Amino acid sequence: MCAVLIAAAATLGVGGAGVNLSGVGDVSRVLAPVLGTELGRLVFALAIVGAALVAAIVVSLAAVWGFGEVTGRHHSLEHHPIEAPAFYALFTAAILCAAVFVGFAPDPIELNIGVEVLNAVLLPIPLGFLVLLAFQALPPPHRPRGLYAYTVIVVAALTAGLGVCAGLSGAHLF
Repeated sequence: MCAVLIAAAATLGVGGAGVNLSGVGDVSRVLAPVLGTELGRLVFALAIVGAALVAAIVVSLAAVWGFGEVTGRHHSLEHHPIEAPAFYALFTAAILCAAVFVGFAPDPIELNIGVEVLNAVLLPIPLGFLVLLAFQALPPPHRPRGLYAYTVIVVAALTAGLGVCAGLSGAHLF
């Protein structure tokens, strides 16, 4: 997706000045002078589908991995489905539930915006857990210490705070 967006940005001046990017369709149209209308749409559509698939897999795997970590069960792809049936069942259920939810969404654009706002508002939770993991789960010689530990906490807090501000702003609550 990043490569397609960079290519679109590089082609902004091709085919005339004054391009207005006010929606997703506008980005695909920017590729038209270089790739042609149909190929530009196809490349952009494939990039969006690829990005969505990667995001769905990463989010589902992270959620199921976290569940396995908390419950003490096998919880990664390194285990065969026979060794970790709960992990693979939950992962499959998460993907299927997400597909059904997205399939019944009346407005996919609004759904996407809502999900991104929710991601930003909930950002402190995973960041907080990651910082806790760094301080508790890592072997003692690898745990953050001293100035580095304070830097980790400050950067995580600033990132979480900016995420919440951006999410509230995106939801028009701030």
